[in-house]
Amino acid sequence: MHEDSAGPAKVLIVDDQRLMLGALRVFIDHEEDLVVVGEAQDGRTAVAQCRALRPDLVLMDLQMPVLDGVEATRAITDEFPATRVLAVTTFSSEDWVIPALRAGASGYVLKDSEPHEIVGAVRAVLAGESAVSRGVAATLIRSVVADPPAPRARADGSDGAAALRRALSERELTVLELLCEGLSNKEIAAQLYLSEPTVKSHLSHVLTKLGVRDRVQAVIAAYRTGLVRIP
Repeated sequence: MHEDSAGPAKVLIVDDQRLMLGALRVFIDHEEDLVVVGEAQDGRTAVAQCRALRPDLVLMDLQMPVLDGVEATRAITDEFPATRVLAVTTFSSEDWVIPALRAGASGYVLKDSEPHEIVGAVRAVLAGESAVSRGVAATLIRSVVADPPAPRARADGSDGAAALRRALSERELTVLELLCEGLSNKEIAAQLYLSEPTVKSHLSHVLTKLGVRDRVQAVIAAYRTGLVRIP
């Protein structure tokens, strides 16, 4: 969660359309645990606002003037690793989904989602979970299927995917598989008869061993390395 768990999470909204800025502000400010601390209408201003306001989460449009949302996401996550970015856009094509997630976005939801779905995605990302619309998840999987990477060999000649599998404990691999099925920490805990803190600990180890920063990146890595089979 965000650093000051006693107060509302700080949200920066970035969109080049004033109407959408206003709508998102209404959705967020209606919630007691969330507060909008700033707005921006282009990526460059968004990065500057992050430096000034240090938001916990950025709601990021992607197609914008000056600096697009993908590059702004990359700049923000590089400079402020603790700040989460949730892409909120009209685009569900691979041309936008994959670059945004690779740039460091922790989630990707569509603008035509219901208000409660957008707010739920914000809370999920703030809690360290992933938030990807169903249509976007399908796009992500199709991309992995269409463009599987060649297995990367390690310096010692062993297969990289096999080495990753050996690095993960049996429990960590199971947690990763359930994560790829879209389960939340609570659902994983219930299925494995574990506490949520234990699940979070396993996920933390998984992220470290995969060399990724969040759950979305872990899912991408799991599919692209072959650790988890695509359904």
